[in-house]
Amino acid sequence: MKKTILTALQYLFFAALAAFFVWLSLKGMDAKKWTQLKDALDRANYWLLVPVLGLLLLSHWLRALRWRQLIQPLGYDPSRINCFLGVMIGYFVNLGAPRLGEVIKCTILARYEKVSADKLVGTIVAERAFDVVCLAAVFGLTLIFQYDIIHSLTAGNSDLLFRNQNGQVSWIKITAIAAVALFLFLAGRWALKRFQHIAAIRKIRTIFLNIWHGLISVKDVRNKPLFFVYTIGIWCMYLLSTWMGFFAISATSHLTIIDALSVLAMGSIAMIVAPGGIGIYPFLVQKTVEFYHVPGQPYGQALGWLLWFGQFLSFILFGTISFILLPRINKKQHFQIVQHETTADNPA
Repeated sequence: MKKTILTALQYLFFAALAAFFVWLSLKGMDAKKWTQLKDALDRANYWLLVPVLGLLLLSHWLRALRWRQLIQPLGYDPSRINCFLGVMIGYFVNLGAPRLGEVIKCTILARYEKVSADKLVGTIVAERAFDVVCLAAVFGLTLIFQYDIIHSLTAGNSDLLFRNQNGQVSWIKITAIAAVALFLFLAGRWALKRFQHIAAIRKIRTIFLNIWHGLISVKDVRNKPLFFVYTIGIWCMYLLSTWMGFFAISATSHLTIIDALSVLAMGSIAMIVAPGGIGIYPFLVQKTVEFYHVPGQPYGQALGWLLWFGQFLSFILFGTISFILLPRINKKQHFQIVQHETTADNPA
């Protein structure tokens, strides 16, 4: 009973959060802006959703291949198609039930590939660990390539951290900042170990340990270079699909693939915060493109909802197809195996 109440409260929280960000996005919209938004969506090139869906589909396929690589050291060799269909069904389920999709895709592989579902949990942790690192890398690249924009937004305040009164780089300040960062890291590490008897601290410590264990699990992967190719490929497909979406709206068609890094970074945060990023994803995209002098209302809104719809459509479309194909493909494979065994037992 308690678990049911907590689950219901969780869903209500995410629904309220989505509604809040939708309200923020639409706040201050007058009749003129509503007309402009409608016009922007009417004029959008929806045919560009086709290559966007293609790029997203490729990213999901690469994710399935990477997941398969993490499973193989456990002593199993699942088929690529079952891994892919499991991934897509997992995405589909996550739209309505956060994190349940990860359980479902493990259950699917356990059923059709005779893999232990309990053993697959570690592979999910490993996947998430590398996604965290990749997201951090995306933010790092954004800071590097978009430094001028970030610098202008902070009105030069960042210079106070790294430069002296003469405008020259201050190595004393840089050293002091590095020392403070190292101290905070060591203090945090000590606190997580010293106060692990506290439930909240123990949970945080477990999260960090899981991320670490997930990262070092790659040592057991057979083809490590290919694993990293898959990982980079996944995020490259995300980036290209985001950039491709810019061309669907005339007001954002001038934005570059470097600008897409910022949108990808903020959009990824939205997908983590809420199931499917509903409400939050369009809002963060809208606010991000405003940095590039694109009017948030209506063009940033139009882009945000269009990009979100492309991802939502990929989960619904490919997830539904996967639900249909999964039993059919495995029934056919089972029939072929039985037929082969029968032929072997009764040679002509």
